[in-house]
Amino acid sequence: MDFDDSPEEAVWRDRCRAFLEAHAALKPERVDWGESYWAKARTVEEEAAYDLRCRAWQRAKFDEGWAGLTWPEEYGGRGLSSHFAAIFAEEEGRFDVPQGPFAQSIGMAGPTIIAHGTEAQKKRYLTPMLTGEETWCQLFSEPGAGSDLAGLRTSAVLDGDEIIVNGQKVWTSNAAEAAHGMLLVRSDVEQPKHRGITYLLLDMSTPGIDIRPLRQPTGRAEFNEVFLDDVRVPVENVLGEINAGWGPILTTLTNERTGIGGQSPMVDDAIELARTFGVAADPVVRQDLARLHTIAATVRFLGYRVRTAASRGVPPGPESSVLKLANSRRLELSGNVTMSIMGARGTLYGDDAEMSGFWQNYAFLGQWMSRIGGGTDEVQRNIIGENVLGLPQEPRPDKGVPFKDIPV
Repeated sequence: MDFDDSPEEAVWRDRCRAFLEAHAALKPERVDWGESYWAKARTVEEEAAYDLRCRAWQRAKFDEGWAGLTWPEEYGGRGLSSHFAAIFAEEEGRFDVPQGPFAQSIGMAGPTIIAHGTEAQKKRYLTPMLTGEETWCQLFSEPGAGSDLAGLRTSAVLDGDEIIVNGQKVWTSNAAEAAHGMLLVRSDVEQPKHRGITYLLLDMSTPGIDIRPLRQPTGRAEFNEVFLDDVRVPVENVLGEINAGWGPILTTLTNERTGIGGQSPMVDDAIELARTFGVAADPVVRQDLARLHTIAATVRFLGYRVRTAASRGVPPGPESSVLKLANSRRLELSGNVTMSIMGARGTLYGDDAEMSGFWQNYAFLGQWMSRIGGGTDEVQRNIIGENVLGLPQEPRPDKGVPFKDIPV
C-alpha cells in the first residue's frame, strides 16, 4: 500500500491545485457547520439557487477537462486511472465548491453505462451527466426488497418494442429533480430471483410515474417513494440484456459503496465540540474521541488501499464493502460520541441547539442514510465473510427456486 505520491502523482496533484486555485476559493479554516445544509433547511428559492451553482461548477469542470477523469475521452472524460480522480477529489475537498446531486449520476449510473451500455446509450447519456445538464436517481429498493434486493417485485411485461412496468420503489434520492432513473424490474418469474431481473434506463418524465416525498427524522424529505403505473419503457433502454440485470446491478452497487465509504470523517470538529462543551479533558470522552480518530484513520488507510490497487490497474472488489462497513462504524460512533458530549443539550433542535442542530441531524439522525444505503452493515458483513474470508454462505432456502414459487 502506497502512502506517498509517486513523482507522477505529485505532478498531477500540482496540476489539480493550479486549476482549483484559478477557479475557486479555499474553504475557511473553520467551517461554520451551523450554516450548512445539515443544520438549516433551505427554502425552495435557496434550493434552486444552490442547484444552479452546482450545475455551473460541474459545467466549469467539464469545459476545462476536469469532469469524468476516469471516463473514456470520446464521452467527455480523460481516460485516467481512478487514483488520479481520487487525488483530484482530495484537492477539490479543500475548496469552497458545491458537490451537487451528481453522486447517482456520475458516481453510479455513468460507470454502469460505460461497463454495460450500448454505443447508442453511451452517446445519449454520458456527456449530459458530465456537464451537469441531466441528473439521475436510483430506483432499486422496494418496500419488501431492500437488503434482499433480488427479492424485488416491480413487474415488467414485454409488449412489442416496449416494456410495461408496474410497481413501487422507495428511498429514492433526487427522484423529483432527476431526468433519468436506474430502474430494476422483475421480467421473468419462472427464473430464480437473482435471474429474471432487467436493468432499465428510465426517462423520469414518462407518463405513469408518481413521486411522493418521504419525511425523515431530520425534518427533511431527501428521499421519495415512486409509484409506476403502466409505465412504458422502450426496449432500447434495457441496460445489458433482458433477464440479465444482476451484472449491471453489482457494478452500480460497487461504485455506490465506494462513494459512501469515502465520506469526510470530521474528527477535528468533534474534538472542537468537546472543547466547546468543556469535556475535552474527561477521560471517557477522550477515549471515545481516540476511538473515533482510530476508525477514521482506518477508513483513510482503506481508501489508500483502494487507490493503490487502482494505480496498479486492479479493479475494485470486496474492498468497497470493507470500506463502507468501516465508515458505517465511524458514523455510528460519531453520532453516539457527539450526542454524549452535548448531554441533555443534544435534545435541543433548530436555533436553540448548538450549531443549529448540525450534530443532531448530521451525526446522529443522518447516519442511517449511509449505514442503510448501498446495502446495510449486515449485508456488507455477509459479503466480506463469503468473498474475503471464504466463510460458508448464509443458508438460502430460496436459492435456485423459481421466483413465482417463493412465498410473499
